[in-house]
Amino acid sequence: MTIEQLYQIFSEHPSVQTDTRKLKEGDIFFALKGPNFNANHFALQALQNGAAYAVIDEDINSDDQRLIKTNDVLATLQELAKYHRQQFNIPFIAITGSNGKTTTKELVSAVLSSHYTTYTTQGNLNNHIGVPLTLLSIKKDAQMAVIEMGANHQKEIESYCAYTLPTHGIITNCGKAHLEGFGGIEGVRKGKGELFDFLRAHNGTAFIFNGYDYLQIMSKGIQHIFTYGTSDAMVNGNVTTSEPFLEVQITNNYSIQTHLVGAYNLPNVLCAVAVGKYFNVPEEKIKSSIENYFPSNSRSQMMEKGTNKIILDAYNANPSSMKLAIENFAKLHVPNKVLMLGGMAELGDTSLAEHEAIIALIEKHRWDKVVLVGGDFAKTKHSLMYFNNSIEAKNWFVQQNFQNTYILIKGSRSMQMEKVLSDE
Repeated sequence: MTIEQLYQIFSEHPSVQTDTRKLKEGDIFFALKGPNFNANHFALQALQNGAAYAVIDEDINSDDQRLIKTNDVLATLQELAKYHRQQFNIPFIAITGSNGKTTTKELVSAVLSSHYTTYTTQGNLNNHIGVPLTLLSIKKDAQMAVIEMGANHQKEIESYCAYTLPTHGIITNCGKAHLEGFGGIEGVRKGKGELFDFLRAHNGTAFIFNGYDYLQIMSKGIQHIFTYGTSDAMVNGNVTTSEPFLEVQITNNYSIQTHLVGAYNLPNVLCAVAVGKYFNVPEEKIKSSIENYFPSNSRSQMMEKGTNKIILDAYNANPSSMKLAIENFAKLHVPNKVLMLGGMAELGDTSLAEHEAIIALIEKHRWDKVVLVGGDFAKTKHSLMYFNNSIEAKNWFVQQNFQNTYILIKGSRSMQMEKVLSDE
């Protein structure tokens, strides 16, 4: 079956699913497989449960005409996504970076959605499966598309660009994330820079935070650049306060009171303002969209538990984001501050040194309590409290009966630090 023939089927059944547990009547089921699973085994079950078709790449003992055999299901999914993408002549804005890409994606989408019919990445569907699924979820009425791209090794962003075909791009920053896969900070810049390479080769537009010299270097040769920053940019803004929520003054214009914790979110907010201005979103819509955005999914999420205020930032962590979160928390003019930090993953040979650097940073400030959890914190020498996992940390936390306390909870996804707050 050609991709054109498959697309005709998709046009009649424009909903794709890769998980039988989430299957809806009329979906096209793509039987993906990996090291620990093979959905080809569930293709017939998917059809029985209401799937219109099932795309497979292994022989199945069935003559059901709704089975579509291909050489590689994942490659077919990505090829179908590209073909669908090519049906649109609208801005496709790709966002990547070491830190803040999901928050930036949410803010940019909120601003654009206030004025245009906008489709965007849901949750964290930002990998080799999530990106094509996001593309295939875009309906014919789309006026804007915002696509988040995650990566932990080189050539990954390049592969996403091959079927996303972005017209505009944003690299939030290049920090110490996934160092093991990228091979150091220069490898991170090379890997994330694959987005700019695509824009450079295809006459695209890049939105650049001019406060990071390396982004200016990485974007050289891109014909169309729109800048944002604290000065000398096309959109300028500065922090008014971040105690604890960030307020931003857009220079000579208006103030934005956000529900984001931390001054480190300034570039994310300015990026959303810049994209809005570039696409002629009215200023009042830009302002209200950002002010009405509430972070979720454990990303710099301010929560109240009794008399305590908790900053839950447990979706992920790397040395760059951990440093920013600790420094921001240290600046808060509040009494009774507690740190609960989980280990950082995917740092390769630098892991122990990076965990030691975080401990050195912690020891520069005064805290009521500090708790370290798991990862390579176990291999460091320190006098701080340590637990093997988040369940042990939770048991300690419950026994403390904190009152009128600010608590920062942060760690890599594998540490599952949100369990500290679980009622289970």
